[in-house]
Amino acid sequence: MATALITGASSGIGLELAKVHASKGGDLVLVARNKSKLDELKTEIEKQYKVSVYAIGKDLSAKNSAQEVYEETINQRIQIDYLINNAGFGDYGMFTDTDWNKEEQMINLNITTLTQFTKLFLREMGKRGNGKIMNVASTAAFQSGPTMAVYFATKAYVLSFSEAVNNEVCDQGITITTLCPGATESGFQAAAAMEESNLVKGKKLPTSKEVAEYGYTSMLKGKTVAIHGFMNWILANSVRFTPRALVVKITRKLQDKAQ
Repeated sequence: MATALITGASSGIGLELAKVHASKGGDLVLVARNKSKLDELKTEIEKQYKVSVYAIGKDLSAKNSAQEVYEETINQRIQIDYLINNAGFGDYGMFTDTDWNKEEQMINLNITTLTQFTKLFLREMGKRGNGKIMNVASTAAFQSGPTMAVYFATKAYVLSFSEAVNNEVCDQGITITTLCPGATESGFQAAAAMEESNLVKGKKLPTSKEVAEYGYTSMLKGKTVAIHGFMNWILANSVRFTPRALVVKITRKLQDKAQ
């Protein structure tokens, strides 16, 4: 069975992806900043699913963190068959009011580290002629997002980048899937301070487990773009036929704090 490396694996969608993969009998390399949480998860998964879990505590917003994780897998002689770039975070507020240091970390994590991980492990997959990558974007990738301008832009990058590279490698036995969840019960909203937005407040959101199972199945099938939820699919695709200025206004209304 394949070994999967999953970033942002200590909570939310990443944690559920780890459990889904382990339930299929696959070994894991789990990466997140919180090493103690990862160690707890390692113990839990190894006991429940009888698979091997290797935990790496790493701040993936730091420069060269992807290179360091890659070198650790090489030193440990762990072959990565599935790469799941799940780690990422957002921030909520007007661009003039938000903190630059946090946004720089967001760009480093959501874009730079994801891109470097993809390059490093893709080269290994290319030598073998097989492998799967899933990059977690968002339905935010399909339009601009006032009050979360940088986050939406990073996810647009993930979608564009992943589609392009998938086209380059799809004839080499490798697939790259872009998972685009909508708002999800994952702890993301709390971390991004957007729990009071119209998009989230009072809404019944899909669970991290539901999104993870959908994303994992889509990756195995080699689906290029996987949008979770029928309404999310409709909204993401309707953007193409709606004037951009109107799309931005509608997104702003959804993102604003509920009255």
